[in-house]
Order: sequence, then structure tokens, then C-alpha cells
Amino acid sequence: MIAREISPIAARLATQYPVLTVTGPRQSGKTTLCKQLFISKPYVSLEDIETRRYATDDPRGFLAQFPDGAILDEIQKCPDLFSYIQTIVDQKKINGMFILTGSQQFEMLQKLSQSLAGRTALITLLPFQYSEIFQTHPFKTMNDLLFTGFYPRIYDQGLNPTEAMRFYVNTYIERDVRQLINIKDMSQFEVFLKLIAGRSGQILNTTTLGNECGASHNTIKSWISVLEASYILKTVRPYYKNINKRVIKSPKIFFLDTGLLCFLLNIYSIDQLTSHPLRGAIYETFVYSELLKQHYNQSIPDNIYFFRDHQGNEVDFVLEKSTGVDLIEVKTSATFNDKFLAGMHYFEKIYGELANKIVVYGGEKEHFSYKGCAIVNWNGLRNLVKANP
Repeated sequence: MIAREISPIAARLATQYPVLTVTGPRQSGKTTLCKQLFISKPYVSLEDIETRRYATDDPRGFLAQFPDGAILDEIQKCPDLFSYIQTIVDQKKINGMFILTGSQQFEMLQKLSQSLAGRTALITLLPFQYSEIFQTHPFKTMNDLLFTGFYPRIYDQGLNPTEAMRFYVNTYIERDVRQLINIKDMSQFEVFLKLIAGRSGQILNTTTLGNECGASHNTIKSWISVLEASYILKTVRPYYKNINKRVIKSPKIFFLDTGLLCFLLNIYSIDQLTSHPLRGAIYETFVYSELLKQHYNQSIPDNIYFFRDHQGNEVDFVLEKSTGVDLIEVKTSATFNDKFLAGMHYFEKIYGELANKIVVYGGEKEHFSYKGCAIVNWNGLRNLVKANP
């Protein structure tokens, strides 16, 4: 069993709050984590139709089965339970009583804020972080890692990544989309899904995207919201302190797993990935997802931005910290070049107050320094994110 980086945080929070809520995409390991950490608690899956019917029709009777609390999996299936849980935890005043999991943010987070505000800790579990699988599943090349992705079941069962992601899209993503919004033409959504995959790491333009798949601007926005709610992708805001500077104001978009991204881009082998024109964007997606996972695993607020102005000056990632900002530039090149630092030098002239400058490149040397800048490769990224959340 692969240990998860978030485990100590989850265990601690369960001693401080009556309810611990674990969110994240389907198949990211939420159930396994909760069963491991809270072994003495009864486990109930609300995916089960009979269980869900009982919980919906008689919530008091359902919860009375668990006088000491329980793990309630996929709680968004029975959102009315939140109010009843509130009453129970307010009466008993026991920390760590209920452990809730959910894979959709929309209604669940609304119900949490209404009924369990101040009573629940909230953590997000994404698929494996690279540091979690490094020892048990070492990869020989960066392309192997990017192609495989990080969903736990692929590693647990030794699955073919392409097959696993095809089933994942058909079984989970499309089903969740149907549940959350009424899509009349599923084939149109499938076209959109592949088109937006081609934009991972790029500035989001919903109008252009809508024109390409024949959907309205508002429809595209709603579909993106659903994918964000299901933890498939995330929008990243631009960084700007001085509103007078002519910087890009539109967000970037990033998928949260490179294996899923490769599948949606019709990349079905490592050889295809090696020469694919979007390999750089896939690598940048990997770096972003690793940074985000580390923030979530340490229960740190999401402080990841990007910088780009209208003259084309840019820095891939800007991490805002109390000591200043970390700048991270991502390059797939196997050879380091000091031109990689140009965007960071430009940013430093405008804003100053830098904490660290980092280049994540595609070479073999895992870590070295150059003119005050840390240079790490794909393999060394696992240590960098742990040291610089």
C-alpha cells in the first residue's frame, strides 16, 4: 500500500474538528485513505442504491446506526444528510466523529457551508504525487511518467493507461456531466473535451473554444465549471500587483493528470508522446499538478499564479509566499540555456521581492545552481515541491 503525503494532515484535522471532509476526483484514493486512517469506523458507500434510498427516506434512522460516527463515502449523493449530521455533532461534541468523502464540489460544498461551517475540516486528495510513487514505481524516462499519469488504480492493478483512461472518461466524467447539467448532445461535449485538452497550459479563450465546437460562450463556461467541480482541470489566475501594468488578465487552464490529458489528445503510446507538438504543454501540466498536489497535501492555500504581459514577457508559475514570490520556469529541453531565465529577470525588475528562482527542465542532471537560480529536472521535481510548498 502506497502511503499518501496528506495522511498526517488528515489524521491531525480529525482530532480537531467533529467532521473531516475529503474531496477530490473519482478514483484518486479517497476511500482507501479514509479506511486506512480510520480503521475502527464503519464504512458506508452512498453509491449503493439501497443504502442511498435508506439515507434519503429516513436520514435519522440511517445515521442512528452509527452512534460513534462513520465514514460516509460519496456524501454528495445524499446532500440532506448534512443538516442531520450537524445536529448530531453539535449534541455529542466529539472530534473526528464523521469522515465524509465527495467527488463533486457544486452542491456538496454549498451544503457544507450551510450546515457544517466551523464544524468540518476540508482537504482535497488528488491522484498520486510523484514523490509518493517514486520508490515503488521508478520511471526510466520523463515520457514514461507523463504518459502513465498518476491515478492510483493504474499502479495498484498494473493497468494499461490508455484503456484505464478510456474507461475513466466513459464511466466517470461523462456520467458526472450528465448528472450535473443537462447535455442534449453528448458528442458535442466529447469534442469540447478533446479541444480543451489541447489548451492545457494555455490562456483560456471561451469564445474561440465555443466557435470550434459549436457551443455558446455560456455553455463553454458551464462545461468548464463542471470539469473543475469534478477535479479534472483547474483555471489558474494571472499574477499582477500593479493594475497599471499591461498584463494578461485571462486565466490559464490546466488538466490535473497527464495520463488523462494524453488520452484526450489521442496519444496512445510513449513513442507518440516523444514527438508530439504538445509535449511541452503536457510537461508544464505535470509541473503544475505537482505544485498543486503539494499545496493540497500540506493543507496550504492555493497561491499558484502565472505571469504574462502584452509584450510576451512571461513566467510559467508565480508562487506567492510570505517571504516574497517563487518564480518557476518550465522547459522540456534536455539542455539548459541561460535564456530560460529571461522572463524571471524581467519579472524581478518590475516587482522585486523574490524568494527563489527555479527552472524545471527536461535534462538528466537532477539538481544544480546557476547564477542564484535552482535548476532541477523532472526527476528532481519530487524533492523541490516538498521543500518549497
